[in-house]
Amino acid sequence: MSSAIVRVGIVGMGIGRPNGRALHADPRAQVVALCDLQPDRMEEFAGELEAGPVAGDPIKRYTDYRKMCRDPQIDAVFVGTPNQWHVPVALEAVRCDKHVMVTKPLADGEAPARRLVKAAEKAGVVNMMSLSTRFSPENRYLQDKARAGYFGDIYYARSRSVRRNGIPAWNLGFIQPGGGAFRDMGVHYLDAAWAIMGHPRPVTVSGVSGAIFGPKGRGYSRPTPRKVWRQFDTDDFAGGFIRFADGSGLQIESFWASHQPAERQIELFGTEAGARLQPLTLYTTDAQGREEDVSVALSQQDAADPWQALASHFVGCILDGDTCSAPLRHGLQVQSMLEAMLRSAESGREVALRDSK
Repeated sequence: MSSAIVRVGIVGMGIGRPNGRALHADPRAQVVALCDLQPDRMEEFAGELEAGPVAGDPIKRYTDYRKMCRDPQIDAVFVGTPNQWHVPVALEAVRCDKHVMVTKPLADGEAPARRLVKAAEKAGVVNMMSLSTRFSPENRYLQDKARAGYFGDIYYARSRSVRRNGIPAWNLGFIQPGGGAFRDMGVHYLDAAWAIMGHPRPVTVSGVSGAIFGPKGRGYSRPTPRKVWRQFDTDDFAGGFIRFADGSGLQIESFWASHQPAERQIELFGTEAGARLQPLTLYTTDAQGREEDVSVALSQQDAADPWQALASHFVGCILDGDTCSAPLRHGLQVQSMLEAMLRSAESGREVALRDSK
């Protein structure tokens, strides 16, 4: 490290904003540069950061991510572009010896994700996924309980993310090839459940997916003109089953639009106890066989903002040498599962997975 402060460049003013705010608020990090194709979006966000309590030089603005990555005053890069640009931007950052954090999913396909992981690990830079669901207070609580053995062996889990009307079309990258509901929302709940289960090795995947509402101009989160929704060419729902090498299984579902109420849920089935994410509840049976349902209220300290938890962990990995708990390799393994789900849906057959090496 060239400084005691991690100097960060943010690419993409969508999901880059909550990540950028959290990094800028960390006492050991500072956002020093922004990059977006739309300068007005940078001006607004730069003004917000510059008006904050952290004093510093004016934040640089770039419209070319390659120039930003070559800036010697930048130590790390956050990549918050549409899926199709995650790998090109992150690869450029890695080539320039920058630490990198990438929003979910890692890529728009498994092959580019694999290239990025190989390059990042070879370069020896800190590489991390930005996963707000995995780093949410409730998920971190369940991960800690699982690691402590509270659930015994988690042999089954259900994970789902459902919107009634929520197809995002403000950026065409969401609704064109490489986007889709499963890569946008499903990836969060696949990753979070898989992390709680202890990252078991997937062996087979069987799934269904389709586009029920998007190509008809229905199910969008805001009024969307025909010239936009007629370009819909991906999934607006996907679901299926993942079997792991240890014999456990995960049922996963994701809907951008549906005739169902909105829901985000993870349910755990363990040999000693079970749990659900929303509301955070533990299910056990005492020595006399009596059922016990325990509603969990997290303390203010435990309920830390997920964006701040992500930022703090990323900075700690860079400055303190902490072991990254969400490396890009995890993103690759999740990408392999979700791509297999979509391939299974297309072929109508179960898909076997190879190790993510």
